[in-house]
Amino acid sequence: MQEQYQPSTIEPQAQQKWAEHRAFNATEDTSKPKFYCLSMFPYPSGKLHMGHVRNYTIGDVRSRFKKLQGYNVLQPMGWDAFGMPAENAAIDRGVAPAAWTYQNIDYMKQQLKSLGFALDWERELATCRPEYYRWEQMLFTRLFKKGIIYRKLGTVNWDPVDNTVLANEQVVDGRGWRSGALVEKREIPMYYYRITDYAEQLLADLDDLDWPEQVKTMQRNWIGKSRGMTVRFTIADDSKAGLNSDYAQFLQVYTTRPDTLMGATYVAVAAEHPLATAAAENNPELQAFIDECKAGSVAEADMATMEKKGLTTGRYVINPLNGDKLEVWVANYVLWGYGDGAVMAVPAHDERDFEFASKYKLPIKQVISVDNQAFDASAWQEWYADKENGVLVNSHEFNDLNFQAAFDAIGNKLQSLNAGEPKTQYRLRDWGISRQRYWGCPIPIIHCEDCGDVPVPEQDLPVVLPENVIPDGSGSPLTKMPEFYETTCPNCGKPARRETDTMDTFNESSWYQFRYMSPKFEEGMVEPNAVQYWGQADQYIGGIEHAILHLLYARFFTKLMADEHIVAVREPFKQLLTQGMVLQATYYRENEDGKKQWFNPTEVTVQTDDKGRPVSATLNADGQPVVIGGVEKMSKSKNNGVDPQEIIDAYGADTARLFMMFASPPEQSLEWSDAGVAGAHRFLARLWRTVYEFVQNGGANVVKFAGGELSGSLKDLRFKLHSTIAKVTDDYDRRQQFNTAIAAVMELLNQYDKTDKSGEIGQAVAREVIESVVILLSPIVPHITETLWSELTNGSHLWQQTWLKVDEAALVQTEVEMMVQVNGKLRDKINVAVDANEDTIKAAAFATAGAQKFMDGKEPKKVIVVPKRLVNIVV
Repeated sequence: MQEQYQPSTIEPQAQQKWAEHRAFNATEDTSKPKFYCLSMFPYPSGKLHMGHVRNYTIGDVRSRFKKLQGYNVLQPMGWDAFGMPAENAAIDRGVAPAAWTYQNIDYMKQQLKSLGFALDWERELATCRPEYYRWEQMLFTRLFKKGIIYRKLGTVNWDPVDNTVLANEQVVDGRGWRSGALVEKREIPMYYYRITDYAEQLLADLDDLDWPEQVKTMQRNWIGKSRGMTVRFTIADDSKAGLNSDYAQFLQVYTTRPDTLMGATYVAVAAEHPLATAAAENNPELQAFIDECKAGSVAEADMATMEKKGLTTGRYVINPLNGDKLEVWVANYVLWGYGDGAVMAVPAHDERDFEFASKYKLPIKQVISVDNQAFDASAWQEWYADKENGVLVNSHEFNDLNFQAAFDAIGNKLQSLNAGEPKTQYRLRDWGISRQRYWGCPIPIIHCEDCGDVPVPEQDLPVVLPENVIPDGSGSPLTKMPEFYETTCPNCGKPARRETDTMDTFNESSWYQFRYMSPKFEEGMVEPNAVQYWGQADQYIGGIEHAILHLLYARFFTKLMADEHIVAVREPFKQLLTQGMVLQATYYRENEDGKKQWFNPTEVTVQTDDKGRPVSATLNADGQPVVIGGVEKMSKSKNNGVDPQEIIDAYGADTARLFMMFASPPEQSLEWSDAGVAGAHRFLARLWRTVYEFVQNGGANVVKFAGGELSGSLKDLRFKLHSTIAKVTDDYDRRQQFNTAIAAVMELLNQYDKTDKSGEIGQAVAREVIESVVILLSPIVPHITETLWSELTNGSHLWQQTWLKVDEAALVQTEVEMMVQVNGKLRDKINVAVDANEDTIKAAAFATAGAQKFMDGKEPKKVIVVPKRLVNIVV
């Protein structure tokens, strides 16, 4: 055994051994309980970042631990390979997205292997390969035929220069992020999943998930179930001009506050509403305002923060309860396609309506009163929106009713007038999946003038995306490729056009957890026996930033696949762990144009105060000051990332893994520390040295302790060992707190070093401790422990061992160590019988040298005994 710890030598050797023995390749072994551990797969951006390292190390700890516990473990890996980032990177580099993506996959795969993750590489998949996406195309065609997927006009952000739809985050100050062109709001044909049909299922099933409550709350809020009322306002006789029969009778709205209906003072509609269109026909000013609204963002977040603008239509509707004639306004905060594209405005009890009414000097009418609160129409007060403590006023026969009573009474009144009815509504909208980009899964639809939208027959799937394409950023290349879009109709055989939109990449990441079960199966999405065995992922790990869309869509997809009898579960992930971010200090200078230039922490020297807090920093290149920007998430934009490869090259993969698991609990953010990395490396060198010295002294031939009488210190060491085994087992499994598991093993090693282990029995206990420490740490630092185990056991394999069992007899204590304090400060220690009475404990404490010295002959004023922990003598 070499004397020095050399990770650059031992880590490749361990990885080669695992690969040769196919140590982590899973099969459907019914003789063992299964454990399917899945981490969110990476987008192949070029190289791993520390967030990846943390995410996959957490999953690897769980997987290796479960394997040692006797589980049949599946831990796969693949690539979320489609999407705009690859297309944009390819445009910048003048290459095909496919070539750029596959090159990145090759490099990142080697990085993952160098970190020693126990992955089943024989199940690797990439979502951009036809053998993967053909099956989501097959599901698409089936769901399209059933009407679960449909096509309709949708309002989108349109870049008129790049000729493409932009996501909300790609619109910057109203302009396309790449072209700089003013973005238009356009209606184009889009494909949608009827996810709203599953809203109640998605909501109800959250209750049974073993997921963080924060994530479940976020999903509940996104689904947004609300109980309210549909209200129909009759169109005034003088306001019907230009309206067709569908809209000439009444204007319909949905409200969760029907109790405030008597306080409605105007109605607002979206720019696209037929009433707005009719009113603008001979009104150039209104038409110009409508055009302005249509050019704005369609993002709800933008709606919440933008300036609220409006213009009257000159049309009126009638309040069904009191007959008030209400003016209809076009408002930029009302979205067409959300509900009925119209809202009733109650300025006295809705802050947005209050802001709008104040701006345009519209009536504000109080209809809710709260005890001892004075209503003032000149300023908004929080109690105006209070539905818990208020009662109705200025509401005729409904006066003095509380919210629920008013809700019921007004609902009954509206129903009797045929002017409304109770309705449960969801904030969730149908999922639009059309993307006018190239690098994505082709939508398997053919457009025929005679037959309409025809799904591609299953025997003709997949519709293969051509990969030797270099996009130029001006619209999708597929729209310029007759060889792709020219085809014939499967029904009538006439010339037809293939759909050139591609799918939202959330499609690929919504079902990959099932494809891993049988990635080479060629007869369907999942091989039936495999899906029957693996069922669902037992553990899923990923960032909290995916709490809503990805996780919601994966849940939705699972329900779709269950309804198609492809899988037998209705939820994809049994247990969810959302790891925190990796943080690092930031440094910058502000250029003359006001833009910030960010510097990597390795380029900066930091000056600290006497408490180690940073007070100033200078750039190494010129010695001039830089601004300390604070600690933020590692990112390319802030140039504060750390390259995992540099850590592996300098310290080894095990050091990176150990630091990541020790620095903080998995669900909390982790602040990067070069000193912490160095400390992790020192601990591993110490572990190596401890085993080396044991082996050099003949320890490899020692038989580990198997029972017998022990001296006090050896008995204490075995107590520490088996209490540590119990704690680490619980930390790895139930608590999933790996930092405390590491700390417990460190404490065990400290006690091992302090204990006299001479003699045959002492060496037998030493052997038991050494073997146990290696196994306890192996899920976190697999390379060094694999090597040390081989040295201890003459070449056997650690991954084939079983997890440690607690010796309950070792946990039976006859003596306990207690701290002796004088005036609250530790001065000595005593060992007393575990059942010693208080007088015996006090006498032993008084007799210690430390107590006698610091009591200095004084009589104690008080003696506090905390059983089995401490004695505090107050003098």
